[in-house]
Amino acid sequence: MSNAKALPLLEPTVEPCCPPLAERPLTAEEAERTAVMFKALGDPVRLRLFSSIASHEGGEACVCDISDVGVSQPTVSHHLKKLKEAGLLSSERRGTWVYYRVEPAVLAAMGQLLTRAAAV
Repeated sequence: MSNAKALPLLEPTVEPCCPPLAERPLTAEEAERTAVMFKALGDPVRLRLFSSIASHEGGEACVCDISDVGVSQPTVSHHLKKLKEAGLLSSERRGTWVYYRVEPAVLAAMGQLLTRAAAV
């Protein structure tokens, strides 16, 4: 019997963390939440890992498939943990391997943040 959590097939509708940057200035709280996400992606190794997972079939990858980024396995684990803490990834243990999945709702919110505000 496994104690692994099943990942939801469909993400619930999530309100973006912040309005588009061109709409209005961010509040201090909005800026703090947003900075955590962008800071996590500000490291080249993390960005490569994130890209590997996002571009992997189904937006999910086993850690065994994405470890070849030029750093040691403990360093890969450290960077994946930082991406998880920022809310950009979720993970599920299956047997001896951990599978990582991109959080689509967070990506959508980050994308909306960088788009221009809709003309009224």
